[in-house]
Amino acid sequence: MRDAVIVEAVRTPIGKGRPNGSLAHVHPVELLAHTLRTLVERSGVDPALIDDVIGGTVDQVGEQAMNTTRYAVLSAGFPESVPATTVDRQCGSSQQAVHFAAQGVISGAYDLVVACGVESMSRVPMWSNVPAGKDPFGPGVAERYPEGLIPQGISAELIAAKWSLSREEMDAFAVESHRKAAAAWESGLFDDEVAPLDGVTRDECVRPGSSTEVLAGLKPAYYDPAFGERFPQIDWNVTAGNASPVNDGASAVLITSSETAARLGLRPLARLHSFAVTGSDPLLMLTGVVPATEKVLRKASLTLDDIDLFEVNEAFSSVVLAWRQETGADLSKVNVHGGAIAIGHPLGASGTRLTTTLVHAMRARGARYALQTMCEAGGLANAMVLEGL
Repeated sequence: MRDAVIVEAVRTPIGKGRPNGSLAHVHPVELLAHTLRTLVERSGVDPALIDDVIGGTVDQVGEQAMNTTRYAVLSAGFPESVPATTVDRQCGSSQQAVHFAAQGVISGAYDLVVACGVESMSRVPMWSNVPAGKDPFGPGVAERYPEGLIPQGISAELIAAKWSLSREEMDAFAVESHRKAAAAWESGLFDDEVAPLDGVTRDECVRPGSSTEVLAGLKPAYYDPAFGERFPQIDWNVTAGNASPVNDGASAVLITSSETAARLGLRPLARLHSFAVTGSDPLLMLTGVVPATEKVLRKASLTLDDIDLFEVNEAFSSVVLAWRQETGADLSKVNVHGGAIAIGHPLGASGTRLTTTLVHAMRARGARYALQTMCEAGGLANAMVLEGL
């Protein structure tokens, strides 16, 4: 049976998703094209050999409309014969792109494929694809959930309440994310994965001086009296400090089989071992990482103790801390180079950003197995296991 391996993985620095952010001047197509060009330059692969490019983007509207991935392929200078498609599984869009790409290689549909993602939240703000006054859910969903669905921030608050997570605990986790990311930068651990762009060389949101004392002064980010009445258990402990910011960035990984890698003289970084995707309660929409982790470990015939490194997307501190409570994972193995709270969360790019960081961390630390999982809007989650080579 064929396997699937990652032979190169790159990302842009992550900028603030604001008009004054370090990458706000870069069109999202150009953000993604930069990672595609870097991917083939670093690997030495002839782009004409690439069978497909699968990209993730969440807000597919405006400058991110019309199959962004296709135009990034053209802007990157790839031959016109190289196809591309853009997928949306919300925050896990580019992790889903990795799953699709690897499954295509394993099945024999592809020999060489790129999984990637982009989001420019400065130029295409979140929810830009839902015009004011329009309902993206429809009457059937309204009938099934008559009290109404809720925003992710309220879900994060409900998770904090259900798992009895204190403000102090969530803030401390956020500070540790910044500390680890800052240490990774200072130690040169991001040098091999980051492709500087227009003079931007570092992630803009990492705050080395972050402290629990500073975060304690922040106001709740999602306080709403109507939701407070509906959910009296909420203590309003989620803030901008213990949640991921909005960001601009892109990332890409090159996937092939071991056989093709050997033929082309490519060095595999990790084998894509097992995959899972799950649905969960769309109110507690961010808890799908728990069943997704359990499912992918079953598929891999591994236990939690077999995993050397974890990447669990830090959409909110409460998500990762609840996942840790449910799984019993060793937090010292989780997001060892920092997570989205510090590095940033450019929605469509985050899946392959996590993969990029993870495969480089695996090589740096000699990890045998690693697990990546992401929560996603609507009550979804992706998970996959990687094997070091």
